[in-house]
Amino acid sequence: MDLYTLVTSTLCTLVLPVLLLVTAIKLWDLYCYSRRDSSCQCPLPPGTMGLPFFGETVQMVLQRRKFLQMKRRKYGYIYKTHLFGTPTVRVMGADYVRQILLGEHKLVSVQWPASVRTILGGECLSNLHDSEHKHMKKVIMQAFSREALANYVPIMEEEMRNAIRLWVQKDSSVLVYPAVKRLMFRIAMRLLLGFEPEQMDPAHEQPLVEAFEEMIRNLFSLPIDVPFSGFYKGLRARNVIHAKIEENLKQKLEKEPNDSHKDALQLLIDHSRKAGEPVNMQALKESATELLSGGHGTTASAATSLITYLGLHKEVVQKVREELDSMDLLSSNPEENKPLTLEILHKLRYTSCVLKETLRLSPPVPGGFRVALKTFVLDGYQIPKGWNVIYSIADTHDVAEIFTNKDEFNPDRFMTPFPENSSRFSFIPFGGGLRSCVGKEFAKVLLKTFVVELCRNCDWELLNGPPTMKTNPIVYPVDDLPTRFKPFPSTDSSM
Repeated sequence: MDLYTLVTSTLCTLVLPVLLLVTAIKLWDLYCYSRRDSSCQCPLPPGTMGLPFFGETVQMVLQRRKFLQMKRRKYGYIYKTHLFGTPTVRVMGADYVRQILLGEHKLVSVQWPASVRTILGGECLSNLHDSEHKHMKKVIMQAFSREALANYVPIMEEEMRNAIRLWVQKDSSVLVYPAVKRLMFRIAMRLLLGFEPEQMDPAHEQPLVEAFEEMIRNLFSLPIDVPFSGFYKGLRARNVIHAKIEENLKQKLEKEPNDSHKDALQLLIDHSRKAGEPVNMQALKESATELLSGGHGTTASAATSLITYLGLHKEVVQKVREELDSMDLLSSNPEENKPLTLEILHKLRYTSCVLKETLRLSPPVPGGFRVALKTFVLDGYQIPKGWNVIYSIADTHDVAEIFTNKDEFNPDRFMTPFPENSSRFSFIPFGGGLRSCVGKEFAKVLLKTFVVELCRNCDWELLNGPPTMKTNPIVYPVDDLPTRFKPFPSTDSSM
């Protein structure tokens, strides 16, 4: 082979593919730019659109926090990208997020990525709009009324004490994140879907927990239903969950409705019956899956973060115990601890601040999805009609000016009211506006109960120190947080 042929072959083999890739990216950028609204004089936000079709989805999924931090440093609080097959503008900061959340039905409407809509289903609350959403939310909110929450507290307390007792009795360390997920799953099954304890055999419960993990892990994926893809795995896991929920639904449908306290799933069944329509089994399965997913995934993340921060800050645990003692909730014999009530939980001011500070630093859900109903302008940039808009909860907390020493875990910062001129959108762990989390009061009661039961029943030590956190799509510790628990009060002074 002569030199000319060798050079030509090398150019074709190495250079030509690179040139084709560069050309494809340039054409992709031009295509994405053409999606702007030419009738609006304002420019698109800064940013990049990634690779053809894939956009920056793969980078975001693999790098998540590192990717998002790099974008924020480079482009600021508003930037464009291309995620999950759609041109997207990502927004953070209290003032900008406020305009998005208060612009529901006027500027934006909820629209989750296609993968989320398909896996969860079109009949669940997250994917409903306008009057349908308002009506369904009103039905479900009955399961989170003050009366309902008061009835939930004893069951929460019972399940938590049983779990903590097992953690304390275990000689080896406990992997906190999986253990807490199982605990929160049991509580959600009992309170939201009406499962009885005898229906939750651990041998059958674990596969269902694993199916939820698989589904949630693949919620945000490219909507390509081929074997071994994330979307494919998410759909198969969803089918396993639906089959189990359908068994419970059939049992509920065979029973006569009664006037006693009802779980969320029973309320949805009763609503269908009152409307005089045939029971839509698929809609009920989708709603139940959404309730169970939201009722245990995010609370497991937050509860794990609570164990983390309290384990790293023993002085905060001591202050929680002082508050409990001042209300006669801390006995020298844990078996004699006074039962909790909703009224007692509402009076635990410092404990509430511990929860708020944990949610500030580690909100379980990093943000929410919207779609622009019309082209509008935000800080001088156009957001074209039809583009996705992601508002960031985690980044908004990070940049909020009302918080000093932002990286410090300091519950006392919430003991005094925010300045009057500060934006209430500086702290949005449950979102805001018309689409704020429907179960936020349930989550607050559940997590406050968890803090109380932890602090008055055990001490604990994080064996690996501060964990590395990952988001996929819920925040969790990479090492599952191995921890050793000991009873409290304890004669062992080493803790």
